[in-house]
Amino acid sequence: MSTPDRRYVITLGCPDRTGIVAAISGFLYRLGGSIVGAGYHTDPETNWFFTRQEVRADSLDLDVEELRDRFAEVAAELGDRTEWRVSDSGTRRRVVLLVSRAGHCLYDLLGRVASGELDVDIRAVIGNHADLAGITEAHGIPFHHVPFPASGREPERRAEAFTRVAEIVDSHDPDAVVLARFMQILPTELCQRWAGRVLNIHHSFLPSFIGARPYHQAHARGVKLIGATCHYVTADLDEGPIIEQDVIRVDHGDSVADMVRKGRDIEKVVLARGLRWHLEDRVLTHGNRTVVF
Repeated sequence: MSTPDRRYVITLGCPDRTGIVAAISGFLYRLGGSIVGAGYHTDPETNWFFTRQEVRADSLDLDVEELRDRFAEVAAELGDRTEWRVSDSGTRRRVVLLVSRAGHCLYDLLGRVASGELDVDIRAVIGNHADLAGITEAHGIPFHHVPFPASGREPERRAEAFTRVAEIVDSHDPDAVVLARFMQILPTELCQRWAGRVLNIHHSFLPSFIGARPYHQAHARGVKLIGATCHYVTADLDEGPIIEQDVIRVDHGDSVADMVRKGRDIEKVVLARGLRWHLEDRVLTHGNRTVVF
């Protein structure tokens, strides 16, 4: 049963031309749909049009499956390069989290879910270390410990570990796979299998301060801003489409420990925003760029 706050969300991207907005709004008008939110953008460099439309579900005499079937005809008229999606805000989204030892992002997401601020179904947490099993299970969420060999060693065991991770993830068919400070590099095959669903968070010192101890490097350089980047994961390490970024100021009085603490604070906020926007279908990608409505 539809409630006044339930929405059907239509997202679409296609080559720009006249009549796109009229085609979509006319389609919804003929169905009696009440549009309560609409965003539009055209990228002049690629001539690509983007839109996100929110429609009150209770204004339509059809369910989301029938809406998809009917909207497919509109999308087809806009050309075979059209990319589109119709989702239902009344369907609770499924999420799987991948973690290592650092717990700040996991703690934050678990707290937001427990308080009702983030209404998602965390189906499982997978860790290559068991450090975070206790806090996960205290929230009633299954924790799966999948050990990995030391970095760069025993490639067959690493492949076996990722096979096990993939089995667990795929068993939940999640809407998002979140690398919540998971310190392993996803193999190309999984990047492709989960394309558009895997989110990562990291400090924004890249590419200036790469490798180990980036906060020590930044402190030695005397940086005045530190930040975090949430992006989709691709086979190109840390170069996927960016969803959200933010910064916080530091100064000469901050120690390395102060910078690490502030960096973790900004990572938590940026990851939560990026995950929310992804699950609300606010992020449209085209190539290596995003539009966030």
